[in-house]
Amino acid sequence: MANLVYKRVSTDQQSTARQNLVLDEAGIEDPVVFEEDPGTSSRLHPLQRPKFRELLTYARPGDTVHISEMFRLVRGTGHILDVLDVLHRDRLALRIHDGAFSAMDLTARHPRTGELLSTVKFMVQTLAAAGELQRDLQRELTYDGLRAAEAKGSKGGRRPAVAAAKTDAVRTAYLEGRSIAALAREHGVSRGAIRTAVADLMPDHTNIEDDAPAPELPVTLDMPGKVADFLRATEMADAELAALDHGVTVRRGQGYTLRVSATPAVHRQLLARCQPLDGTQGAPTVPAQRKARREYENRVSALVPVEP
Repeated sequence: MANLVYKRVSTDQQSTARQNLVLDEAGIEDPVVFEEDPGTSSRLHPLQRPKFRELLTYARPGDTVHISEMFRLVRGTGHILDVLDVLHRDRLALRIHDGAFSAMDLTARHPRTGELLSTVKFMVQTLAAAGELQRDLQRELTYDGLRAAEAKGSKGGRRPAVAAAKTDAVRTAYLEGRSIAALAREHGVSRGAIRTAVADLMPDHTNIEDDAPAPELPVTLDMPGKVADFLRATEMADAELAALDHGVTVRRGQGYTLRVSATPAVHRQLLARCQPLDGTQGAPTVPAQRKARREYENRVSALVPVEP
């Protein structure tokens, strides 16, 4: 009797890491894995998905189909009942290892009629309907949130990159002396996108030789919002601007922190630029800003220093 494992993710930005964890913890012996191509939509009927069809062709009576949770295989009530009918026809068992369906034997049939038990059918329909309601509510909340953000002038999604057809023009303009900010405004993209397009043309770019030391790896640190606000109002190098542009905002009560990923050297440069928050001659010190700078200083100081 074979153990057949089925995996699927809905978009090519997702991974099967969570499914792998659940299935590994289940201790399935000698699994035969069938994994759909990334981005296989849940709207496609399971019986029309290439890898699930391949699984059914491979299966023999008495085999068990393993999935991490029901919604990796099916979504709507109709899909569930169709799949259960096929599994019953082929005399295959179904084992779900996580979620609301994990405690149920969905293949249980009446001993005389051979039909799906009415209690199982009822629970399947109820839980499937609850799952559909949850997804619909999430979709509505997401849509409302995007509309609220648009009303404030914000746009959702990734920042646009420089179009491939315009990359050469951007690089030429940069070599002719156009600033990164001007090019970003002209092409309607972020300054980070322009820097990515011209990275190898920037003054601090060097070719890494085979025998050169390994470059520093980026480190993610939480920068207090008061520090980030101060830095955005100062002149910074391109690498420092890029680090702030790509930072992730994390709300903290009435304030926020900016989760910044940069090399230790860039973190040290940013720390040096916010030195005025500690107070300068003739300028009053704001305690909250000074405290914020000290917090960032402690995090930067904890990084392993670069050996010469």
